Amino acid sequence: MATLLHLDSSLNHGANSKSRTVALTFRDAWQEQHPDGKIVYRDLAADPLPHLDAHAFSAAFIGDGSRTPEQDAALARRLKLTKELEQADAVLLGAPMYNFTIPSTLKAWIDHVLMVGRTTGDTSSVKGLPVTVVASRGGSYAPGTPREASEYVQNYLQAILGEYMGLDLDFIVPELTAAHSNPDMAELVPLAEASWARALQDAAVKGKEIARNITAA
Repeated sequence: MATLLHLDSSLNHGANSKSRTVALTFRDAWQEQHPDGKIVYRDLAADPLPHLDAHAFSAAFIGDGSRTPEQDAALARRLKLTKELEQADAVLLGAPMYNFTIPSTLKAWIDHVLMVGRTTGDTSSVKGLPVTVVASRGGSYAPGTPREASEYVQNYLQAILGEYMGLDLDFIVPELTAAHSNPDMAELVPLAEASWARALQDAAVKGKEIARNITAA
């Protein structure tokens, strides 16, 4: 049975969330190919994970029988999340840009599943796993734009998930989403609408493509 791990992190819901809307388009396309497939869903905004603390961090480096009860509980949570990632055939991440980077709730999830010696390096247990990231943002941080240097969503995720953990990342980027609500961006509305249409189309196409690749494998 094909399994999709889907995580949302937007504070907004329904049509008010661009990342959730695009992610749902991808998910629907994926599910059309795998009607009996399994979807493991986590809404990190509605049900946030605790940030990594000293117990959770240290427990990964201590052998069985030597951990405190607090460390055992913290490690159990990390292992559950890590196994969800390892058992997935594909991953879908909703990662809207907040203050130039990802939501802290998504960062917390990453901190839990990044386990040195297990999900990192050349022998990473998740190496090559396809991950589609919906990286929505109110403005544009694309190459050549004035704020290119402030793009810490794609750059960060590619570094930590792609280079360090070995995941195979692909990005869908609905940008200029604030153009309709910000009078100062009124002239950018046509570009925003084009970006939105392209993001929805990309999500539909990539959802089917990822699903078909799983079937072929």
